[in-house]
Amino acid sequence: MAESKAGTIAENRRARFDYFLEDVVEAGLQLTGTEIKALRDGRANIAESYAAVEGREIVLINADIPPYKQANRFNHEPRRPRKLLLHRRQIDRMIGAVQRDGRTIVPVRLYINESGRAKIEIALAKGKKLHDKREAAAERDWQRDKARLMKDLG
Repeated sequence: MAESKAGTIAENRRARFDYFLEDVVEAGLQLTGTEIKALRDGRANIAESYAAVEGREIVLINADIPPYKQANRFNHEPRRPRKLLLHRRQIDRMIGAVQRDGRTIVPVRLYINESGRAKIEIALAKGKKLHDKREAAAERDWQRDKARLMKDLG
């Protein structure tokens, strides 16, 4: 039963292409009842989402958790801002990096952990330039070709 609870719900694969991910942190999410039920159904999208600083809190913006179909009129708003649950020291460090160094807070992966709680991996990120993206794509292509050659030869 424990294996069915845990697992990745949504992944932001675009983040690794667009940003240099520096400091990855696990955070909790402040959710309503219908949101956690929709997540346990395995439906969510964090591809266009980001985390923003509001006062002394960090909030997940534009994450799409579709309505839970059995919830009728008590359903949640799909793209509402959701507060991230972090320790004060982690929040202060991230706020400082965003304000001082111009970093961005990017969600990387949304999952349910072993104890059944919704967690999100967020990362402090620095934007890549176009030549960095080309370099990453060339490296990925070379690794793929190298694996293909090794498979053919041995």
